[in-house]
Amino acid sequence: MQIRILGASAGGGLPQWNCACPNCRRARAGDPAVRPRTNDSLAVSADGRAWVLLNASPDISCQIEAAPQLQAGPDVRGSPIAGVLLTDAELDHTAGLLQLRQSAELSVWAPRPVLAALVRSFPVRSIVEPFASFRWEEARPRESFPLFEGRVKVCSFSLGSKPPRYADGTRSERLGGDWVVGYRLEDTATGGVAVYAPGVERWSEELERHAADTDCLLVDGTFWRSDELQTLGISDWSAADMGHLAVSGSGGTMEKLVRLPVRRKIYIHINNTNPMLDENSPERRQLDALGIEVGYDGMELEV
Repeated sequence: MQIRILGASAGGGLPQWNCACPNCRRARAGDPAVRPRTNDSLAVSADGRAWVLLNASPDISCQIEAAPQLQAGPDVRGSPIAGVLLTDAELDHTAGLLQLRQSAELSVWAPRPVLAALVRSFPVRSIVEPFASFRWEEARPRESFPLFEGRVKVCSFSLGSKPPRYADGTRSERLGGDWVVGYRLEDTATGGVAVYAPGVERWSEELERHAADTDCLLVDGTFWRSDELQTLGISDWSAADMGHLAVSGSGGTMEKLVRLPVRRKIYIHINNTNPMLDENSPERRQLDALGIEVGYDGMELEV
C-alpha cells in the first residue's frame, strides 16, 4: 500500500494568507527550517496506478500537479483518482470536491452527518452533480468496505462529534452521530495497516485500539499547546474548543504516542502556529528524540 501526504497543514496552510506569526513570516521568507505546507490531505493506492484521496482540500489542484502519480493521462481526459474518503465536513477537507467536479466518475465516502451537511449546509452535491457523476456512499463507523477490488480494506471509526461552524445548530443536534471519523486502511495482500486520524477531540479507547494495532499512524498534530492561539493573541479559542487534543502537556497526544508500539508515528494537520514546524526548534528536537515524525507535503510511505 502506497501513501502520499498531499498536504500536512491545518486550515489555511503555511504560510496562511492573513497570518504573520513567526512560522508564517519565516516560511514566506524562504527559511529552509520552516518549509511551506498546504491543507491536510492524503492519497493512497494499492498498485501505484489507481488512487483514492483522504479528504479533498482547497489546495487539491496544486497538490495533484505536485504528485506525478495523480496527474492526468495517458488519455486526453481522465484521472487515476477513483474516489475520496472524507473524515469530516470541515471546509478544509471538503471544498476540494468543487475542484474535482470535472471528474466523469468519482466515489465519495463519508459518515452520515457529513453527507447530510453536504446537501443542506454546504450544498456541494447540488453544485457538482450537473458536472460529474459522483457516487455518495455512507462510511459507517466500525463497518469495513473494500477499495481497489478488495486489495485494501477500509474501516472508519469515531473521533468526535463536533460539527463544522457553518452547520446549522438545530440540524446538527438532530443529526447527531459521528461528525469526525478516522480511517483504518489494511492491505489485504501484505497485512500492512495505516491509520489516518487528522482530527482528534479525545483519545478514546477505540482510537487507542486502532492506533496500537497499526504499522503507520498519521495523527492530529494541530496545536503544540492547548492555549497556543490565545498566547499569540490570535483567538480566545483553545485547542479543545476547536476539536483538537494538543500535542504536549498532560493527556496530550505526544504522551500517548510514546507508549505505542508503532513503527512510524507521523503528525499531520499541523497549524501554522505550531512551533514543531521549525526543524531547529526545541519542540522538534523533542519529537525527534522520541522517534515521532512531522509530516510534510510530498512525504511518501509504503505500508
